[in-house]
Amino acid sequence: MSAVLRGVRALPALPSFTSLVTVVLLAAMLLIGGVFYEGFLSLQVMLNLLIDNAFLLVIAIGMGFVILSGGIDLSVGAVLALATMISAWLLQVAHWPPLAVIATVLLLGALFGGGMGLIIHLFRLQPFIVTLAGMFLARGLCYLISIESITIEDPLFVAMSQTQVPFLGGFLSPGAIIALLMLALAVWLAHFSAFGRAVYAIGGNEQSAAMMGLDVGRTKVLVYAFSGFCAALAGVLFSFYMLSGYGLHAQGAELDAIAAVVIGGTLLTGGYGYVAGALSGVLVLGTIQTLIAFDGTLSSWWTKIVIGALLFVFCVVQRVMSFRLKR
Repeated sequence: MSAVLRGVRALPALPSFTSLVTVVLLAAMLLIGGVFYEGFLSLQVMLNLLIDNAFLLVIAIGMGFVILSGGIDLSVGAVLALATMISAWLLQVAHWPPLAVIATVLLLGALFGGGMGLIIHLFRLQPFIVTLAGMFLARGLCYLISIESITIEDPLFVAMSQTQVPFLGGFLSPGAIIALLMLALAVWLAHFSAFGRAVYAIGGNEQSAAMMGLDVGRTKVLVYAFSGFCAALAGVLFSFYMLSGYGLHAQGAELDAIAAVVIGGTLLTGGYGYVAGALSGVLVLGTIQTLIAFDGTLSSWWTKIVIGALLFVFCVVQRVMSFRLKR
């Protein structure tokens, strides 16, 4: 009995404690939804969590790497919107082939993110300031292309929007499958590559990482380039989902991505966390929205209120964990 009590007391000291809390929280929310709402736990409702939040999962993956390195990227929502606008304009006005459009958008997203990373490193600027400027720049560029929404009618994009891939008796969208493949790639990068080890080392202590001989500057540029690439890919997935480009798409998505990463167990101070936690964080946010949709009497603003409360609690837990680790 005493061994069990010691084990329970030691749980908060485990590095994976917040990730475990997120998984337990997600299971509890699903259980509550299943008890109070008929059909809540049906397979397709669960798969719809992935379909509806595929773009957010991809953004959160990129944001996870940035936060692990000790930075922040506020531009991802605006880059997503810019990616939808560029895609729509190239397809509908310039009549480019769809695959060339997708490749161009992904390349531009990576260059945009890499440019911000270069500025952050060369001029020793705060990531918050540089990416905030990037957010305004990307939103502004959207309105240089058009102030109106551009409808996408390309056959490939329409097919990607309407395709249902059979999965365990239900179906997934191509966008959800791409997001899951991206998550698998990101987990490999974070935990089984030299790049991932450098990201963790820089997030833990940048000066120590430099003294160990790691190329801090190159890693930072690559981290922000990867985040920009993920934001552009999320824009492509969002274009599949909405079949339009618009400068107001994904407003506040950067904050949702940060919330998903933190709730998924990544420390805001960097250096510790699991990239896979982005999935559990996104599913928690998606489950909150689904619970409110099933209830039918609550305003959608309750989603923001609950997310804000959860984020506050997780930040406090992270702070307490940091104190315990220092002791």
